Amino acid sequence: QVQLVESGGELVQPGGSLRLSCAASGSVFSINAMGWYRRAPGKERAWVGTITRSGSTNYGDSVKGRFTISRDNAKNTVYLQMSSLKPEDTAVYYCFAAIIDSSGVWADYWGQGTQVIVSS
Repeated sequence: QVQLVESGGELVQPGGSLRLSCAASGSVFSINAMGWYRRAPGKERAWVGTITRSGSTNYGDSVKGRFTISRDNAKNTVYLQMSSLKPEDTAVYYCFAAIIDSSGVWADYWGQGTQVIVSS
């Protein structure tokens, strides 16, 4: 069984910074792409960004230049460093990962979500 567990969401003031973490655990053999989505209140889920195993990144237009995704392959963990936060960044943030488990089965996994609120 594979699990993704996120942490780091909290209330932060506009202009502030926050770092989210997402760790994969369980029967993980290898992890390919990892990344983040978010769902703002009353809106559809939106892609935030993706990082490949080698560290190449891509970002959605709304966060480009403000958010940075990184990963630690030894810890099976992906991070989302958010800066210059705006109220419109308020959302539940979900991590995802393309994982091959110990049985050789490839599947996409999702975290449970962590709430980020940007407000004064």
